[in-house]
Amino acid sequence: MHISVVEPLGISQEQFEALKSEFSAQGHTFSYFLDRKEDEATLVERMKEADVVVVSNIKLPASVMELCPNLKMLSVAFTGLDHIDLSYCQSHNILVKNAAGYSTTAVSELAVGLMIDLMRKITELDGTIRQGAGRGMFLGRELRNKTVGVIGTGAIGTATIKLLLAFGCKVLAWNRSEHQEAKSLGATYCSIEELLKQSDIVTLHVPLNESTKHLIGQEQLRLMKPTALLINTARGNVADIDAVAAALKEGLIAGAAFDVYESEPPLPSSHNLLSAPNCVCVPHVGFATREAFDIRANIVMDNVRNFVK
Repeated sequence: MHISVVEPLGISQEQFEALKSEFSAQGHTFSYFLDRKEDEATLVERMKEADVVVVSNIKLPASVMELCPNLKMLSVAFTGLDHIDLSYCQSHNILVKNAAGYSTTAVSELAVGLMIDLMRKITELDGTIRQGAGRGMFLGRELRNKTVGVIGTGAIGTATIKLLLAFGCKVLAWNRSEHQEAKSLGATYCSIEELLKQSDIVTLHVPLNESTKHLIGQEQLRLMKPTALLINTARGNVADIDAVAAALKEGLIAGAAFDVYESEPPLPSSHNLLSAPNCVCVPHVGFATREAFDIRANIVMDNVRNFVK
């Protein structure tokens, strides 16, 4: 089989050479690329001979895959699969495996970090001191004793619950089905409406699908406290971003932090969140830690190893 890793994956050339030697010894060919190109022509060029393709969050439509007649398996170096045309894969018997769990700690830590950033205005105050000013009358808020609503209690949501409880928070939870682990940790399940009404902070940890698209919209934002914060490290379209920007401008909620958007950054300068007050925006970095990338590489290549066997 021919295996093609179409982007760097955050691992070194030496690691790639070791993988190439491993698969070559088993009679397979192995190619890798140390730059990331997202245009369809380049993707086709890198994939056209491959039986197995490794890709992360680059959009992979049917128009690319239909020009790759040997394609049998996608090892996706990402948790979500909404950037892959799964219907095409299903109809053409292409196995798709994700890298579940690699960024659980990374994303949960960022979610809590963004909460603290908003409450202590770390990003804003960095600019203040660089402009030669001092604290003035600023007072921040503490995470301890706050009620945090966790929407989605899969692996990342549950990891976030553990961190929040360590900070001394009360945790409310919502999920399509209740998870015993979250309950045993001390989270209290309730309706999404009650969660939004009671929470000082709402953090999103659900996958993007038809049932979760714009799960948080204008109606839901109006249920939240005017002092509440919204954190999104899940998928951009889980929240109606235009509605969130409007809610911030109208003072319906006190702040928001986003790591994910309708499309991958960079964002246009006209993007609504960039002009919204009390909004911290980071360029989709929740999954991107050295530790997570090392775990991811192992999961992804183990998926390939199991398939070629």
